[in-house]
Amino acid sequence: MGQERYTVVEGGSVTTPKGFKAGGLHCGLKKTDRNDLAAILCEVPATAAAVYTTNLFQAAPLQVTRESLADGRLRAVVVNSGNANACTGEQGEADAYEMRSAAARHLGVAERDVAVASTGVIGELLKMDCVRSGLAQLPEKLDGGAAGAEQFSQAILTTDLVKKECCVRLTVGGEAVTIAGAAKGSGMIHPNMATMLGFVTTDAAVAGEDLLALLRAATDTTFNMITVDGDTSTNDMLIALASGLAGREPLTRQHPDWAAFVEAFTHVCRHLAMAIARDGEGAAHLIEVRVSGAADRDAARAIAKTIVGSSLVKSAVFGADANWGRIIAAAGRAGVPMSTDRVDIALGGIEVLKGSRPVAFDEAAALAYLQGDTVEITVKLADGEGEATAWGCDLTYDYVRINAAYRT
Repeated sequence: MGQERYTVVEGGSVTTPKGFKAGGLHCGLKKTDRNDLAAILCEVPATAAAVYTTNLFQAAPLQVTRESLADGRLRAVVVNSGNANACTGEQGEADAYEMRSAAARHLGVAERDVAVASTGVIGELLKMDCVRSGLAQLPEKLDGGAAGAEQFSQAILTTDLVKKECCVRLTVGGEAVTIAGAAKGSGMIHPNMATMLGFVTTDAAVAGEDLLALLRAATDTTFNMITVDGDTSTNDMLIALASGLAGREPLTRQHPDWAAFVEAFTHVCRHLAMAIARDGEGAAHLIEVRVSGAADRDAARAIAKTIVGSSLVKSAVFGADANWGRIIAAAGRAGVPMSTDRVDIALGGIEVLKGSRPVAFDEAAALAYLQGDTVEITVKLADGEGEATAWGCDLTYDYVRINAAYRT
């Protein structure tokens, strides 16, 4: 249904919606010469909304961004990678505020119109001399085309292997409206805001409370349904910016095209979330768990999250082992009631359990399927109409190697 109401813009990026520029550069926060400082700038005050990590230890940039978003408007977002500026005390807070003020000065906007985001190593102070120098050079790097978006997407990465971008277009009130997004995330990914930074831009004219409600709803079914390793970081943030430059007609929840806009917006979030799960640290497979027939939506979500987050399930997928016992064991510890004698499980189209009883299946076919890039696990219950989908990745030797030397 969604594909009928919006189209994917190949090669589109956060600068494709009208009114946005982006860019990035290397200022010295990373030990390599990869970009580590970036910004998105809107030519007009944009309606803005954000959601944040549920971790009790929240990084200094989140406090600054919350203050900037108090009036629901932003002109710019400045981001650094290589250092999380988390658990850095009063100095870390001062540095985050200085990032905001310096970015505002160089970009020519008000301080309260700038959001700040950081990602990287926890517990180390920012190299503010590098940040100051980088922010002074950043305005000349901003571009409204693909080049600026590319530099931005590269600058926000940490252990990510690939950039994550998505762009779609639809018609709202007879006008073409574009929605785009970029994100980073690879490790410390767990449901209920994963360890990620995400940025969504649109040229639709959306009221602040409607944009926030949409962002929360889309996050709930996408970013809140992914996991890599069961850890939630200190810096997670997802920001949406709406320039309103696509047309004069405001888009509200009462608008006849609102449902199509929701579908398109959610598609962008889902694409980015799945890209994060697929790019999990050391991952070789994307795992998609679909649960149906649960007592209700919450039950389905709990079961799907538990299965996709199980270290044993993740290890079985890595080893291409069709061990359905690990799947049903994970479902059974999800903390929700179910009819344990009426559970069906399939790996792709290969049924391995029917009515909670083993089914003879072709082991060679299952092995071949599990060696593919994406593994779909389908769990059908007999308790109601609840459905949910969660995404994750396998657990590999490389995950341990990457995280054993993250600081060094």
